[in-house]
Amino acid sequence: MKNIKILIIIYLCSITGISSAQSKSGHEIKIGKSNEYTITPKGAWCWFADPRAIHYENEELGINHTYVGYIDTHGAIKATQYNHSSGTTNEVLVRSWFQPDDHNNPTFLALPDGRIMIFYSRHTDEPCFYYRVSAKPGDITTLGREIRLATANNTTYPSPFILSDDPEHIYLCWRGINWHPTIARLTLPDSNDNVTFNIEPKQIVQSTAARPYAKYASNGKDKIYLAYTTGHPDNEAVNYIYFNYIDINDFKLKDIKGKTLAAISDELHQVSATEAYFNTNPDAVADNSPYRNWLWEVSMDANDNPVIATVRISEDKESHDYYYARWTGTEWIKIFLENAGGHFHQTPNLEKCYSGGMAIDGANSNIIYASVPVAGKNGTVYELKKYTIDNNSNTFSTEQLTSDSEKNNIRPYAIKNTKDESMLISMYGDYYDWIVSSSRPLGYPTEIRANFTIPQKNIDLEKGLIRHEKDNATISIPDTKTFTIILSLNISHENYYGEILKAGNFIYGLHKEENPKPYIKTETSTYTSTNVLGNSDIWKTQKRGTGGHWYEPEKLNCFQLAISYKNGELRTFINGLADQYIEIKNLSLSNITSGSFNGTINDIRVYDRALSQDEIKAANKIN
Repeated sequence: MKNIKILIIIYLCSITGISSAQSKSGHEIKIGKSNEYTITPKGAWCWFADPRAIHYENEELGINHTYVGYIDTHGAIKATQYNHSSGTTNEVLVRSWFQPDDHNNPTFLALPDGRIMIFYSRHTDEPCFYYRVSAKPGDITTLGREIRLATANNTTYPSPFILSDDPEHIYLCWRGINWHPTIARLTLPDSNDNVTFNIEPKQIVQSTAARPYAKYASNGKDKIYLAYTTGHPDNEAVNYIYFNYIDINDFKLKDIKGKTLAAISDELHQVSATEAYFNTNPDAVADNSPYRNWLWEVSMDANDNPVIATVRISEDKESHDYYYARWTGTEWIKIFLENAGGHFHQTPNLEKCYSGGMAIDGANSNIIYASVPVAGKNGTVYELKKYTIDNNSNTFSTEQLTSDSEKNNIRPYAIKNTKDESMLISMYGDYYDWIVSSSRPLGYPTEIRANFTIPQKNIDLEKGLIRHEKDNATISIPDTKTFTIILSLNISHENYYGEILKAGNFIYGLHKEENPKPYIKTETSTYTSTNVLGNSDIWKTQKRGTGGHWYEPEKLNCFQLAISYKNGELRTFINGLADQYIEIKNLSLSNITSGSFNGTINDIRVYDRALSQDEIKAANKIN
């Protein structure tokens, strides 16, 4: 019995707020003509913080992974990691109890050593970024502590880059100073994951409008490309789209032909949607048509010429037209693709410039994906279409990717750095507002879906089950160095703290503090989670807006806890989501007893094998 491998699942009665991700009938579902995978049943994003998903391959380190990030209406920032080599997925709770606003989706950066860095921030009302870095290359289930990176101005839409001409720094772009496009240079994370501003934040341009919106891309070497608007199309009846790039070797802003517009550290390039500006800077403007123009993405073709996915919105905001804009080397060509209807969501007269969405293919910039209204058996629903543009004739072919959907398919995103297959992800479902509030408490209850299938692993929760208890009983097991524990419990809201579980030579508990966080305690150390054991549902009762408030977390009535330990690595899971990762030597498991917390343990399961995260999620649904 010495070598027995034990998984103990402490099952917490139900999922509240922090939810697991699984499709309604396994992983693979079918919509219309395309097989799609539900990455999560609760997740959303805006379309200006990117990359919201990346594909990263590193042959030397054995990494072939895709990462997708999103936020749910409970304020949980989450990310899914798909290992293409093993066909397995893991879903990580990056941060619980955050501002429940779809602008706050996380963005990803692969560091030179293979570790993955995740950035996120609140929507406009806090002068800082947050970030976490994986302890292991390619594996976001090993995220380290959350670190707050203070700025002088508020932050939204982080877009990070590392370029080969300067591999020792991170270039971070966002909407910051004066609500305008902003850039800074950071050091790489040190051994404690700390970074500093090597070049302090600099405003890139100054518009005559209040809020220019920018999308960024890079050539991977020495240039960061940005396409941006004069302002928000809701407020700008004529909204130009500009294209510039930043040369990191001289830190200057330049137009498409290389003319210097401004030295970013010394001056601001002034932009306006006027004939006078266009006459002076014709090569800085991608589209000066007299519409409420907006943009969805900027990318580069095989010759490093820019392409932009744009939308022209009518004066009354009722009609949206999708366009594909391409620089030929001498001029911008604009190709009309299709009318996109009006705003896609269910709330009348709110955010009427919100189109269904566009994306440029990750491997072929001549392919555009878009969400358009289509009449089907469920009425008019936003479906995904694919447009393939012919370079020689500027014509295109159209293919409908989804059909007869029950709900809208919106805000597509094509994952970059893929070699062969196009990896397309999108939101699916209802949408009422970009923030949860008393005005629209449902917010953005969408799923995240993908056009690629992730294999469903076998789940057999009877296999290896050696003990199953229904109360707080003490469980005696042979001393073992490899185990996974899962409990199911309720905690009193009046006494929301205490030692929950004693197992061998460690304790799992909940700190007694205003924003309570779980911890693991050994004989020598205490390891506290980044995540509060709670959610942001109180926002449903508050006034709509981004006023910088941190409301108290809603306490959970019950939850599932899973703890696993193997080869010196301890992992915890809250309601099926990966939470803590700790490297601890010489843990062992023998007796398992409930702690002194004020609550009840309702179900204990003990296995002689290590369950996968999919199995832990499935165990959520047993009772």
